[in-house]
Amino acid sequence: MMLPTTGLRMTTALSIVGLMIPAGQSPDGPATRRTREIVALINSGTPATIRAYVDSAFGGRMRGMPMDAHLNFMLGQRATWGGFDWGSVIAAGSDSAAVLLKKRLTGEPLALIIKVESKAPYLVTLIGQGPLPPNSAGPGPRIGSDADMAAELERYVGVLAAGDAFSGAVLLAKDGKTIFARAYGQANKDFGALNRIDTRFNLGSMNKMFTSVAIAQLAEQGKLSFEDPLSRFLPSYPNAEAAKKIRIKHLLSHTAGLGSYFNEEFERSSRARFRTVDDMMQLAAGDSLAFEPGTHWSYSNTGMLVLGKVIEVASGQDYYSYIREHIYGPAGMTGSDSYELDYVNPNLAVGYEKEFQPDGSSRFRNNIFMHVIRGGPAGGGYSTVEDLRCFADALMAGKLVGMAYVKQLTTAKPELNSPRYGFGFGVDAETGTVGHSGGFPGISSNLDIFPGTGYVAVVQSNYGGGSMPVVDKMQALVKARRGSGAP
Repeated sequence: MMLPTTGLRMTTALSIVGLMIPAGQSPDGPATRRTREIVALINSGTPATIRAYVDSAFGGRMRGMPMDAHLNFMLGQRATWGGFDWGSVIAAGSDSAAVLLKKRLTGEPLALIIKVESKAPYLVTLIGQGPLPPNSAGPGPRIGSDADMAAELERYVGVLAAGDAFSGAVLLAKDGKTIFARAYGQANKDFGALNRIDTRFNLGSMNKMFTSVAIAQLAEQGKLSFEDPLSRFLPSYPNAEAAKKIRIKHLLSHTAGLGSYFNEEFERSSRARFRTVDDMMQLAAGDSLAFEPGTHWSYSNTGMLVLGKVIEVASGQDYYSYIREHIYGPAGMTGSDSYELDYVNPNLAVGYEKEFQPDGSSRFRNNIFMHVIRGGPAGGGYSTVEDLRCFADALMAGKLVGMAYVKQLTTAKPELNSPRYGFGFGVDAETGTVGHSGGFPGISSNLDIFPGTGYVAVVQSNYGGGSMPVVDKMQALVKARRGSGAP
């Protein structure tokens, strides 16, 4: 789990194993003292004191990060959680400490890990988050029914929204029936327009699910195979040797060795240039293989973009028409599309990032001039929480593609060096979920499907990182409900 911030993010899920307190040694060693200093800065530091501390106390890779990232991180934690209350030292070693904190806004626990250099002045080399000790979260609310889940979710998200840590829409459903659905905050701050349940939020990378289902449909129809080389569909692909090595399955699982077409040329160009898959493919023309396909995993926007072109070649339709006709239509997704943002598009949320000023105050900046003017196979489309529930229900009922292909899509591919990702879907064995997230400045969306339980959880936020605490809460609620013997 990553903490929502507007800049630097904590390294996540670091192991506490090995960070024991040696016999006869005080838990208040160099790393613990640094942790106290950092928590104090998060709680009450000014930009000036944070800058001075980073200059004097950070080393290694932490020192090389931009100062704005450190400022946004520390001030962002205060803005998001109201700061932290000190709990107890969980574990400590000569150069590391794990400390239990409490988020002031929600009262939730957090295990913070700090690593320092082994010699004085013990410069900070890492700030991370570790797993919570058993029972550290307390008994929690009793979740004996779906109504209990809805009540706790309403309380929790209400606290976040009241603290302006969340803006967006939340939906939790079971067996196709909505348990909880509510919108919070503003879709457009300039005009004070409120978010609604049917507000269309940017999906970020969640379009990858639609692209992958489309590929599975074409495979089911015999128009392609997961084993096909890319060269079968794109014989004129700029890197001819790479096209012979890359299989469709590699593109689907982020193991093709391709990178991201959001490169320097994209940054220098007018966004209006890129409205079709062919337009976007121009940006990927210089991509070379970072590794032999199937030997490593590396998240790739270019790989999914290339699949969009494969869909066009194999189907004979342009990508956008195919997705409307074969994904959105059958699933009943009436509020979803990759809209061209320089035209009138009703009910789209504007994305926002919180920025911090020299005096420590904050203001919002929109992302209008940052993202694509039109989304595509790799991301950037729009949808609603209800449409995403419809997509999940249709997929898991076999209405979009047969169940054998659903299993293919939603099963991890360790044989391809992809242990936590299937074909276009993330697979998390720990939470028991499959789905996808999408993130960018001012964009934070997530779909969690809990196979075998009937539960579907959707969060969309127009604050950068805004969905993360709500996603974690819904996963915990579903786990607690299942633990209580829910059918």
